[in-house]
Parts: sequence; C-alpha cells; structure tokens
Amino acid sequence: MRIVVLGAAAGGGFPQWNCNCRNCSGFRAGTIRAKRRTQSSIAVSSNSTDWVLINTSPDVLTQLAQTPLLQPARAIRDTGINSIILVDGQIDHTVGLFMLREGKPLQVYCTPSVREDLTTGNPVFNVLSSYCTVNWHPIGLDGSKFTIAGIEGVTFRAIPVESKAPPFSPHRNQPTIGDNIGLMIEGSEGEAVFYSPGLSEIDSAVAACMDRADCIMVDGTFWTDDEMIQQGVGHKRGMEIGHLAQSGPGGMLEQLGRWPKARRILIHINNTNPILNDDSAERHELERAGIEVAYDGMEIVPRRLG
Repeated sequence: MRIVVLGAAAGGGFPQWNCNCRNCSGFRAGTIRAKRRTQSSIAVSSNSTDWVLINTSPDVLTQLAQTPLLQPARAIRDTGINSIILVDGQIDHTVGLFMLREGKPLQVYCTPSVREDLTTGNPVFNVLSSYCTVNWHPIGLDGSKFTIAGIEGVTFRAIPVESKAPPFSPHRNQPTIGDNIGLMIEGSEGEAVFYSPGLSEIDSAVAACMDRADCIMVDGTFWTDDEMIQQGVGHKRGMEIGHLAQSGPGGMLEQLGRWPKARRILIHINNTNPILNDDSAERHELERAGIEVAYDGMEIVPRRLG
C-alpha cells in the first residue's frame, strides 16, 4: 500500500490568499522557513497506477499537476483516479469534485448524511448530474470493512468521529452519526493507517484504531484552541469548529504520546499554526516527540509494526 499526501493544509491553504498572519506574511516575505501547502487530501493505491482520492480539495487540479502518478496517460483521455472517498461534506474536501467534471462518472463513497448535505445544503451532486454524474456508494457505519473494485488488497473501514457538520448543513447544530468519519485503511500485508483530518475527541473507538495502526494521520489544524482569536483572524475556538488543539492538557500532542511506536503525522494544518514554521519552538517540540508534519508530496509506505 502506498499513500501520497496531495494537500496538507486546512481550508484556504498556506499561505492563505487573503491572510497576513505571522506565517502567511512571513512566507511571502521569505522571513520564515516553510513549505507552501494546498488544501487537505491524500491518495491511496496498491499498484501505484490506480488511486483512491480521499477528499477532493479546491486545489485538486494543482495537486494532480504536481503528482504525475495520477496521470498514467494510457489513452487520449485518462486518469489514475479510480474513485473518491469523502470523510465529510466540508467545502475544502468536496469542491474539487467540480474540477473533475470532464471525465467519466465519478465513483464517490460517503455516508448517507454527507450525501444528504451534498444534495441539499450544498447540492454538488445535483450540479454534477448535468456533467459527468456521480455514482454514490454508501459507506456503512456498522464497523464493517469495504473494498473498492480496482484497488486490490486494500480495505477501508469508517469510524464515526466527533467533529462538526459543515456550516451549510441543515443539521449543523444537530449532529448526526456519519457527518464526520475517520478511516482505517489496511493493506494486504496487514499494515494499517488511521486517517482523520477532522477530530475533536479521541474516544474508545478511535483509540482502538490507533492501537491497531502502524501510521496515524490526524488533525493538526490548530496549536492552541484560541489560536484564531489570539491572532485576530477569527472569533471561534478550535473545538467550536470540531478540531482538537495540539497543545495543552489532553491536546493532540499529549494524546499521541499513547502510541509512541506508530508513525504519527499531523495533517490539515491551518495557516495560523506555528508548526508550519520549520524553525518555530512548537515545531521543535513536535520533533522531540517524534511527531511529523505532513507536506504536499509526502509519500508513506506503511510497514507492519509487528
């Protein structure tokens, strides 16, 4: 099994187009050492030719251009994209579907509640019915594994996680199971990856997945819960929008300390997060803990820990 990080940033990317926070202005001025990052998405394959996209960000065309593996060029019109899994209905995970409208029908796997959001509050699927169309494959929430034709030797399992439905969702303030999922991704040699870019709580089901995982790729959105407030770029705390901060008691950094043998990677990183600065004290703290920060183009070939 092979995983490529197509985009490692949260909504807006890094630097964000209209933001002049310390990170964004420092990147443009060349006064901090950091990598440009597009909005969050990964791709999974078992043969390095046929790929499952997990989320399709608004930056998908840039991501495809930067990832030749996803354009095998076997015919006059071709793509390495076999199918798409959506872990939620957020704009930064779904708008890229519009960019893929010139091809064959899109094979999209998501939960019933995400499908509802994408046919009502933000009717992406309805719009695409006039172009390539969407073939919806429901993701069950009973803990059973599912496979995708053409992606041999890889299984997926949805884990409902605590987070938030999108702001446009009819049930934004009445969460339903399936609004947000993490994914257990397992390869033919028993290797396992737990992926959850939006995560506000590590409950017993999530902890059990992390116990099993050889690689943990989880929410790296904010360093502190009040990060956007302190920097003057927003008025909401991280937990209000479904993200567990890395620092502080019970934060992601402390939580990930429970799995020291697994490869641990933070993804979906907000432009305000100081860990984007390679030389920041916060980045060094992660490095001392053995926790990595995802970047565009990062490749992961998970190996069984034993």
